[in-house]
Amino acid sequence: MVYILFLYWYPVKENRALLIGLSFLLGLSIDFFSDTMALHAASTVTIAYLRPTIMRFVFGVNFEFQSFRLGNSTRVQQFAFLTLLIVVHHAFFFTLEIFSFGNMLLIIKKIVANALATLVLCLLFSSLFSVRKE
Repeated sequence: MVYILFLYWYPVKENRALLIGLSFLLGLSIDFFSDTMALHAASTVTIAYLRPTIMRFVFGVNFEFQSFRLGNSTRVQQFAFLTLLIVVHHAFFFTLEIFSFGNMLLIIKKIVANALATLVLCLLFSSLFSVRKE
C-alpha cells in the first residue's frame, strides 16, 4: 500500500479540504480496481483528516510555522511520521475489513505484517525518488 506516500509527501501548508478530497479519490480509485468496497477510501480519508494531529505529535508545534518543510526535519522524525501514517491507515483498514473484535489477534497480525512490508516499500520508493544533498 505505497499510495500512503501521497499523504506523506503532500505539502504541509496546502488546502486541507483539497487533501481530503484527493485522498478520497485516490482511495476510491484503488477500491474500484481492487474490489474492496471503499475500505481504501475510508482509510485514506481517515489519515488525511488525522494528518495534522500526527504531524503535531511527531514534529511538535514546529510544523505550524510558515517555513516548515518535511525535508528540513530529522530522519528520525520523518521515519516516525511515515510509520504513524502507515500504522493508523492499516489499523483502520484491517479493523473495517475483518469487522470483528473477536478476531483481535488476526487484526493485530495483519496490521504488523502489512505495516512492516509497506514501510519497507515506502522507504525504498522514497529513497529512489529523493534528491541527494551533497
